[in-house]
Amino acid sequence: MSGVLYSVALQWKLDIRSKSLFVTCYVVPLIFFLLMGGIFTSVMPDMRSTLIQSMIVMCVSMGAFIGLPPSLIETYGSDIKKVYKANGVPVYSGLVTMFLSAFIHLMIACSVIALLAFVLFEAVLPAQLPTFFFALAIYLIVSLSIGSILGLIIKNQAKLTMIAQLVFLPSIMLSGIMFPIDLLPDFLEMAGRVFPAFWGYRLMLNSGFCLENLWYLILVFFAAVIICGILLKKQKLE
Repeated sequence: MSGVLYSVALQWKLDIRSKSLFVTCYVVPLIFFLLMGGIFTSVMPDMRSTLIQSMIVMCVSMGAFIGLPPSLIETYGSDIKKVYKANGVPVYSGLVTMFLSAFIHLMIACSVIALLAFVLFEAVLPAQLPTFFFALAIYLIVSLSIGSILGLIIKNQAKLTMIAQLVFLPSIMLSGIMFPIDLLPDFLEMAGRVFPAFWGYRLMLNSGFCLENLWYLILVFFAAVIICGILLKKQKLE
């Protein structure tokens, strides 16, 4: 257990020095929040009640789909994987440590966004903070599991960037965080339901923590775990 904690702590420090993860988990989401938070609350004052959840969805989507996968490619698409095998380190070790490290980074960033939204834009804090953070943790885990699939299945960095954007952009545009989902055509509204952001956003809202918003996230998570297991087994055989 101590070895796992040490690995996670080491990976966390490495991620702090990683420009890619630092930018996608902290810099871009916070800049987006500071710019759009003021615009949203000025144009639509009622959005103060959902500003925290909206900005957190953007932060999580960027960190999970654009920040985590390149780190996985650096490990599983390079000679680092061979070092793991030569030293008897389980092939899943890199994925677990990067997953947990990204989870911690994004949880910190989301907490900062929630606090700043309340202070700067008078956003309404969630009525039940423990439930809110539990919902956030679930949404984070599901999003990172999808990011893990992207990082394990795609070997080319340029292709990864393109595919990650194809997952990231619909996640924030079709989830209802930018504008009411009712304004979208029916086919786009249905397409938005495919992405965890749609359900994660509703799960974090007040009185939103219910099976109706939870079942799809649970389904996606277990599917992602199975796919990651298959991909890691393939990595071990290569």
